[in-house]
Amino acid sequence: MAARSLHHAAALLALSVLLDSAIEHYRGHFENPGMFAPLAASLAASWAGARAGHTRANGTIYATALATGLAGTAFHAYNLARRPGGLCWQNLFYAAPLGAPAALVLAGAYGLAATRVASKAPATLLGMPSGRALSGLTAIGIAGTVAEAGMLHFRGAYHRPAMWLPVTLPPLSVAFLLRAASGARDRLARACLGLTALLGVAGVAFHANGIARQMGGWRNWRQNLLSGPPLPAPPSFLALAIAGRAALQLQERGRMR
Repeated sequence: MAARSLHHAAALLALSVLLDSAIEHYRGHFENPGMFAPLAASLAASWAGARAGHTRANGTIYATALATGLAGTAFHAYNLARRPGGLCWQNLFYAAPLGAPAALVLAGAYGLAATRVASKAPATLLGMPSGRALSGLTAIGIAGTVAEAGMLHFRGAYHRPAMWLPVTLPPLSVAFLLRAASGARDRLARACLGLTALLGVAGVAFHANGIARQMGGWRNWRQNLLSGPPLPAPPSFLALAIAGRAALQLQERGRMR
């Protein structure tokens, strides 16, 4: 069921944000009390998505997650702009990342979309058929995730060939989802989303191996979890692939009516 898949995508994306924010904000010593907000919002959104319910409370949780993500994106952008040099590669590499709060926005949006498509048939989102709207949204989400992965892997000098995978495979899904958003039909879209989902799983293994290769490996996990490749990042590809397949399912359902 498309609505259930969207709930699960929201849950997984929120969990990724929760773990990533917990690590990054711990590294920042929770200097600003607002740094606790995304942890609470993502935890609640992950719980709501895992339950896959359609209650009014879940809608409130998702809306709160979306608003928290928007506020976090604005705060991270402000943090980046006020650093010496402003918008430059150095600050994009090391300032507060824009991708994490944006992922929380997506988690909230998917959760809200799930409640709408479950309660209204055929559902529309932003004046568009739900399948087409979600295809476009997911294409944007995957493109943003590719950009962030590409930037961080560039910082790592692409020292392993596997680091090219997140910037070569997911863009195929972006292209097919954009075609779907325009109303086109393509059987290769599901296959590309499957590869993107597989990359999300394999990426955790690659990042775990990257942590193991650091000085002290997993025995020095307290330091290497902070300085090594982020474990919570790759599952976002899996979550977005799940949402993309749900969007295609909604589009197919709309054609059958």
